[in-house]
Amino acid sequence: MHPYQAGPTASALLLRALQRHPGRTAFRWDAGELSYRATAETIGRMQAVFAAAGLGPGTRVAILAANQVEAWCAGQAAVASGMVTTALHQLGSLDDHLFQLQDFSATVLICDAKGFGERAQALAARHPGLQQVYTLADADFGTSLATAIDRIGHATMRDLSRPDGLAVVNYTGGTTGRSKGAARTQAGIAAMVVEKLSDFDLPETPHYLAAAPMTHVAGTVVQPTLMRGGTMRLLSGFHPGRVLELIATERINLTLLVPTMIYTLLDHPELDRTDLSSLHTLLYGASPMSPTRLVEGLERIGPVFAQLYGQTEGYPVSFLKRSDHDVAQPDLFSSCGLPTSGSHVVLLDDDDQPVAPGGVGELCVRSRQVMEGYLNQPELTAATLKNGWLHTGDMARADDRGYLYIVDRKKDMIVSGGFNVYPRDVEDVISSHPAVAMVAVIGVPDAKWGEAVTAMVVCKPGQQVPAEVLTDMVRDRKGKVYAPKQVQFVADLPRTAVGKIDKKVLRAPFWAGQGRNVG
Repeated sequence: MHPYQAGPTASALLLRALQRHPGRTAFRWDAGELSYRATAETIGRMQAVFAAAGLGPGTRVAILAANQVEAWCAGQAAVASGMVTTALHQLGSLDDHLFQLQDFSATVLICDAKGFGERAQALAARHPGLQQVYTLADADFGTSLATAIDRIGHATMRDLSRPDGLAVVNYTGGTTGRSKGAARTQAGIAAMVVEKLSDFDLPETPHYLAAAPMTHVAGTVVQPTLMRGGTMRLLSGFHPGRVLELIATERINLTLLVPTMIYTLLDHPELDRTDLSSLHTLLYGASPMSPTRLVEGLERIGPVFAQLYGQTEGYPVSFLKRSDHDVAQPDLFSSCGLPTSGSHVVLLDDDDQPVAPGGVGELCVRSRQVMEGYLNQPELTAATLKNGWLHTGDMARADDRGYLYIVDRKKDMIVSGGFNVYPRDVEDVISSHPAVAMVAVIGVPDAKWGEAVTAMVVCKPGQQVPAEVLTDMVRDRKGKVYAPKQVQFVADLPRTAVGKIDKKVLRAPFWAGQGRNVG
């Protein structure tokens, strides 16, 4: 690509948005708000603090905070200055955070001392590569970023980054193994932002409730919201009652939730008494949603659902619009939509050849927003970006209109008695029972079958269902091979930090001592 063909950086797009609407409210939270002009000034003053400390292009910065405007501004100040950031998930363990710091080679840590002071000090003690710790407010350790920017005179945001410059390293959820750092450039992030603006069902002027952690997919909606002149409503932690209250009282018109959060809203006693008429779009993704519960959501919350599909390595890949969430087309409730305008998607077999029409293959993608590669893992990068395609590890099929249907994760497939069983097929049947709130299906070691299909079921409050009823449902709809060999009823299912059901944790006790994780 010639230099004159390079588009703007993500930081340039953000600066343009902040300059366009100086008097509007960019961020609002329980205790205050920040205008677009003040946001640009805060970012600029943070840039000045970093520059005075000798931090510049290539500096590796880790951030540990909840959904706080100061943390978001610090991250934007860093990447606009050519630095590289990574977000430590607020629910991560000490070992997970330490691994990420070390793998990322972080030299700077920015943290919310009030919520994560002990963790930040523990990380600083165990990661000798850290040269500087900033706290968002005054604390008895590190350097107060709030105090430092107060000493800076007037300053406004400047874009000092390069389109091809590394900007962010996002770590995968670790559901299939050790977390991996997916490296993204400024140009890649800019492409993602533009694609959201062009393809997603965003309101004309979003009033976006950030209830899910902004360290992950919920954070990717911030910049599109600001580029539309909208307002970010920040919430620290997902609390279903509070989410319902804010939608009603502050006339929220956009939010993003993972399916397990939506299930919690559907089971909340205040749902049907809450005015949700302002809600224009409820984005959902990160994991499949039960078609039965999706229908329930459409009936009780309204025709506001829109699904996004992608992964840390490449996002977004496809989108299922609100208009596709139609009870007259229930087959689409199992679809993840059509490829986004910037995504070239193919379904490939094990030899990287296209599958026959209607066949199941690995979903592979090419797009500007695909990662540069995994940090420090050249062999895994080569395997994942093999033959010029991002291999997602998701098995999918496409219908004659081009709609994509994720069958399951390649690594989640169960081989039972020589037959391939995709857990999602079983989960969709079981979740259709009115007493079932959530379900996860895994394969466990079995001397006869190799792997036995096993369902872990969470019932709705006050409801029960016999195991044989669920087994018979699956047998009747999918056949004997798919019928669970056992059904276990549990109070809850383990989840990753971003709310996905963690099948790795579910499988672990069954496979301990087996020397492998497949039958």
